[in-house]
Amino acid sequence: MRFYLLTLGCPKNAVDSEGMSELLRQAGYEATDQASQADLLIVNTCGFIDLAKAESLTALQVFAQEKQPSQYLIAAGCLSQRYGKGLLQEVPGIDAIISTQRWPEIVSLIEALSTRKDRIPALQLPPSPTRYVASHPVARRAHSTTAYIKIADGCSAPCAFCSIPQIKGPYMSKPKDAILQETLQLVSQGVKELILIAQDTTAYGSDRGVKDSLPPLIEAILASVPELKWLRIMYTYPGHLSLRLIKVMAAHPQVCHYIDLPLQHAHPGVLKRMKRPHNMKKVRALIADLRRAMPEIAIRTTFIVGYPKETEEEFAALLAFLEEMKFDRVGVFTYSQEEETEASELPGQLPQEVKEERRLRAMELQQKISKEKNLTFIGRSLEVLVEGVGEGISIGRSYRDAPEVDGMVLIEGELPLNKFAPVRITGALEYDLIATPI
Repeated sequence: MRFYLLTLGCPKNAVDSEGMSELLRQAGYEATDQASQADLLIVNTCGFIDLAKAESLTALQVFAQEKQPSQYLIAAGCLSQRYGKGLLQEVPGIDAIISTQRWPEIVSLIEALSTRKDRIPALQLPPSPTRYVASHPVARRAHSTTAYIKIADGCSAPCAFCSIPQIKGPYMSKPKDAILQETLQLVSQGVKELILIAQDTTAYGSDRGVKDSLPPLIEAILASVPELKWLRIMYTYPGHLSLRLIKVMAAHPQVCHYIDLPLQHAHPGVLKRMKRPHNMKKVRALIADLRRAMPEIAIRTTFIVGYPKETEEEFAALLAFLEEMKFDRVGVFTYSQEEETEASELPGQLPQEVKEERRLRAMELQQKISKEKNLTFIGRSLEVLVEGVGEGISIGRSYRDAPEVDGMVLIEGELPLNKFAPVRITGALEYDLIATPI
């Protein structure tokens, strides 16, 4: 049987999709990139915010309408975890639902589904108490020179606006040995950049009562694969990022001098209502520590605008903070009123047009800052990972650029694909750099 798997949402979902794909291949199923040729249509959904939910529902509805009688439609991922069999009311054509916490059971679900004589939907919904056990690490096939490793699942943070704890369950770290096993497998397959991800990578080990476990995990990874070129760290929580982690990042050249530090806002009042770290003196000190240890570090952050009761004065504080900190990469999102979250019940919900207007103002300011930062690189040399080649142009990423969320380096000439190459920066755009080979 052949399967077609559509992945929606964040890189953490992509990791689960890779795991499901590998389990299916090991069981004798064949992957296809043509939905019309598949026996199994699997949609790994996202259920985080309204736009993501709408995209996932639309994809399921389209497949349900267009599938052939011989095809099975399986809803996996966060939307399935969040709404369970309630999805059947929205999309009657679904044949099976499997929750995000039970994706390692995808093969047994399909086997049960294919032996049924009726078309009553099969459900794999109750959460698994052992999401990460010794038998679960899956050898994932690398489709490029970059791969993600999810070091934990779930979240135990109290953020008032976020539905992830309800969807994913409490924070659970993956065993260190399983992470090292994945590391060795991926690097042996030619992966040159590993990206550590979780809802909060800096909380690694906290569910086992061991604080600040990310730095020794990084050192163990680097010791196991000294040939690894880049190790990138994403999704770090400002309240958990330690001086020890900063020292480890600065001490090892394989660790990209790049950090993803979602701050969500810059006004203490808003942050308190969000139930996020709100001591801005500590935040400023943390950023200063990062830049002192790694002067060339690229700092990426995200902000939410239009949170309930956000005043113009509070929003102005965010703009002033952006101007002061001059971050390399910034994502700005409008607040999404998510059901079953504390923030959804707060008074002072703002009109969507106010939220959109504030997002636009913040992004316009950041575009100016980003252009100014990029201009400082003209005349300098950078090492890039070449990921696209054609028609006399190569496209690459530097240490400053995480896949899909950050900028690119546009290079004159065609360089070897999936290789590192030195380039000299000759121009700058708002988000991207222009270069020539050295």
